[in-house]
Amino acid sequence: MATHLHRSIDRQIRAALSWDELWVGPDLGLICCWERGRQKRIEEPELAARAEQGELIILAWKGGVEEKLKIERKPGTLKYLATWQGLRGEDLDITLDDERVIVCSKTGQAVAFSTKLPVEVE
Repeated sequence: MATHLHRSIDRQIRAALSWDELWVGPDLGLICCWERGRQKRIEEPELAARAEQGELIILAWKGGVEEKLKIERKPGTLKYLATWQGLRGEDLDITLDDERVIVCSKTGQAVAFSTKLPVEVE
C-alpha cells in the first residue's frame, strides 16, 4: 500500500468505474471521496467557501464539528479529509501512515485525521 497519496486538482474526475474500482484498492476509496468533494464544490459553493475558510463542516464522514468539544482532539477519518480537500479545490494530498491535525476555524476544535480511530466504548 502506498504511504503517500497525491492527485492533482487538474485531473479529470473519473467516470464509469465499478464499486470495486472506486472503493477497493490501494487508495482505500480516498480518490473517490476527493472527487465527490470536487463535485460538491460545484453543487454547494457556499459550503465550499466555508471549507476554504478552514471550517470543518459536517460531511458524510467522521471529521466535521458543529461546536467545540470537551476533548482536546476529536478523531476524524481520512475519507473526510479527502472529501474536504476536494471541496476546498485542493489537490488530494494525504499521507496514509501519519496523523494530520487541523483546527476548525469556526469552533477552534482540533481534529486528528488518520487511518486509526479510537475504539468507542458504549
